Amino acid sequence: MSQPPRYDKTETFSYPADTALPGWLESLPAGWRPYAMLARLDRPVGIWLLFLPCVIGLAFQRLSGGLFLADLAWAVLFLIGAAAMRGAGCTWNDITDRDFDARVARTALRPIPSGAVTLKQAYTFLLVQLGIGFGVWLLLPGDAKITALLALPLVAVYPFAKRVTWWPQAWLGLTFNWGVLVGAATASVITGPVYILYFGLVLWTVAYDTIYALQDREDDALIGVRSTARLFGKRAVLISFCFHVGAAALIALAAMINDAGRIGAFTALVFLVHGLGQTVTLKTQGEKAALQVFRSNVWAGALVAAGFLFAALLPERAPESIFAAPAVAPPERAESVSLPFGFELRRKPEPKSDVWLVREIRAAMELRGLDPDATETPPER
Repeated sequence: MSQPPRYDKTETFSYPADTALPGWLESLPAGWRPYAMLARLDRPVGIWLLFLPCVIGLAFQRLSGGLFLADLAWAVLFLIGAAAMRGAGCTWNDITDRDFDARVARTALRPIPSGAVTLKQAYTFLLVQLGIGFGVWLLLPGDAKITALLALPLVAVYPFAKRVTWWPQAWLGLTFNWGVLVGAATASVITGPVYILYFGLVLWTVAYDTIYALQDREDDALIGVRSTARLFGKRAVLISFCFHVGAAALIALAAMINDAGRIGAFTALVFLVHGLGQTVTLKTQGEKAALQVFRSNVWAGALVAAGFLFAALLPERAPESIFAAPAVAPPERAESVSLPFGFELRRKPEPKSDVWLVREIRAAMELRGLDPDATETPPER
């Protein structure tokens, strides 16, 4: 593997091979391009994958009460925060991984290893992005503020996870999907079904980031970086689909508990079908399609978000049946009602049913001078 040339300001700036928006980068002023790359603004997939869990959590907790106009403002804040914090996370990742990135072909032209941005400039840019994220954080409700703060240790530790564990994708899942908890805390409170949904999306992240890591398996093996793509080996595609199945099952379970109804069940099913499509693509086109399949997961997350949004907008009616409802006996009425200070209010007895035999008996008693409604037996004569 050849070492790429260092960045020279007198030469044409080179873009990494996996940049998604080279034309957009070219339109930026020359001095801005390295920072846009450092924040991964040329690869917006990560922004969407960080933003969508926030919307999913918000919509999930609106299932019972419906959406509010203010939720649109929350969504805009989540998008700004996702862009800022994803950029800050990528900048921090590039700072800590600068030596690794210089030895991997796909990442060698990133701004720090190529010399386009110095380490001091990278730290300054990191602080700017954190400042934007802090501004968004100030506008969140109190519970959401506390929840968002708890994600910072996950973000800080993530770059080191691949050095000590074979499961950095699981750590990324815990980090990237924390927005579900923030969105839920913004809407109301974090309940049990929210945690089920969160862990379902964590499994989804393990699936799509394993697919992403297929691109770097050879380079990662040479430099000693661990990943689930290396751990699963030849079965990586199949096992990633198993994680899709687990994610769909937990999404369906959370939706059922939270009364998402048929729309929630359909959402989980469509999500699973999308995961199956990813597997088929990788099996037919090979690992060269890994980046394309990874990017398609934006649509998978959008499907879940749209499903819960529709479920919140269109609550299900009570199920109708052609059969009569079961008869329920009315509760017995109390003969008396207790009042304060020892008083008691007695209820007038219900009139007794008057059938023909009862009528005849009552008439006979009245002819004999007897009271048919008397409760005591008359004395014998």
